[in-house]
Amino acid sequence: MLAAMSSAAPRSSPLATAVARDSGDACPGAMRLHAADDGALARVRIPGGVLAVDQADALASAARRLGDGELHLTSRGNVQIRGLDGGCAGELAALLEAAGLLPAPSHERVRNVVASPLSGLDGRGFADVRPWLTGLDAALCASDGARELSGRFLFALDDGRGDVAGLGADVTVRATASGAALLSLGSSGTALRVPAADVVRSVLTATEIFLTSARSSAARTWRVDELPVSADDLVRMLGTQLSGTGVDCTPADQDTSTTDGPAPGVRGEALSVHVPLGRLSLEQWRELTRFAAEAGTGELRLTPWRGVVVPAPRSAAAAALARLAATGLVTDPASAWPRVGACIGRPGCAKSHADVRVDAARAPVAQAGLSLYWSGCERRCGRPRGAHADVVAVPGGGYRVSADAPHGSGRSVPLDDPSRITAVLAALTGHPA
Repeated sequence: MLAAMSSAAPRSSPLATAVARDSGDACPGAMRLHAADDGALARVRIPGGVLAVDQADALASAARRLGDGELHLTSRGNVQIRGLDGGCAGELAALLEAAGLLPAPSHERVRNVVASPLSGLDGRGFADVRPWLTGLDAALCASDGARELSGRFLFALDDGRGDVAGLGADVTVRATASGAALLSLGSSGTALRVPAADVVRSVLTATEIFLTSARSSAARTWRVDELPVSADDLVRMLGTQLSGTGVDCTPADQDTSTTDGPAPGVRGEALSVHVPLGRLSLEQWRELTRFAAEAGTGELRLTPWRGVVVPAPRSAAAAALARLAATGLVTDPASAWPRVGACIGRPGCAKSHADVRVDAARAPVAQAGLSLYWSGCERRCGRPRGAHADVVAVPGGGYRVSADAPHGSGRSVPLDDPSRITAVLAALTGHPA
């Protein structure tokens, strides 16, 4: 049972993101399907991206029997199944529940947890986040209050390397060299240092503080930075409440350093592959799950960068590189594909002005240090955080390309032929393609 909240009125935040909403959270889930132009869509939450082989097989079976035959990875390490018949929700839920992918049906949309995918596998990081991951997922599923969270609310468990800490989560936990953890909320510049053993308890308390503040807000509030309360004030409230319940916590400066996700190739005791544009064919999925079973771990870890990490002995991982590359998965760390992303585009989205994934596949870019994101319309769904170039389809055909600092000035230029993207980017940024 969480302790009672402080009754002190928090200050309004000048950084709050004003969001006008006249309806409830329509974020899709495994049981709440979304009607897209290519059929219904189900989003299956995979906390930490961790899947057992039998669970991976169940997802493949669902995609083959009920969907378009592909598995689509999201920027939160989750899985989408597209092309569903809108009347298959019951059959899909039964299949997923039998595989242990719906441990708490009433909470399935709030199990949004990303975790450092190489944690415990490559000798980097300060802690293996798996105990936090399993503990937090179980605690969320057991919490009545957590059911109120939006399907957009995000938790990040970082082993200290700074990969998922840069994903803009609502609650971020970051391991430290001292064995403790830094807990922060939204874009707060401050954090709380808490004992590793109290991480799950502290995260749940932070979640309750968010929900209490959201209930008192005049507008529908789904993310921490949308609250009319500063994130720094929330951190102070959290510290007061945790201290009152016996948790030894102290204010600390936020660690703002970040790193990229795992590059393709052998990484410690694991094999990392990138999935171009997040689309996994059943052949690719079968090869990954077969390798996971052969490696003896029986586990796959989906990453927020649309990749898959398979824990495996180094020798086995090296031997599997060519086999997986032959299916179209990216195993070469020099590949440009990890820097190319796209929304679903046509025909899956009625708002899209182009089949952006086809165009992106025709024009992978090798612009050094610059990520490229193709969007079918100005909404730019799923675009990454950080420096990147936006390629946005416009009505009537063609695209507008822009690149923010440090690579560009923010101006945009037209692109009529996707094959010319490297030349356009060179002109836009001043760097040769």
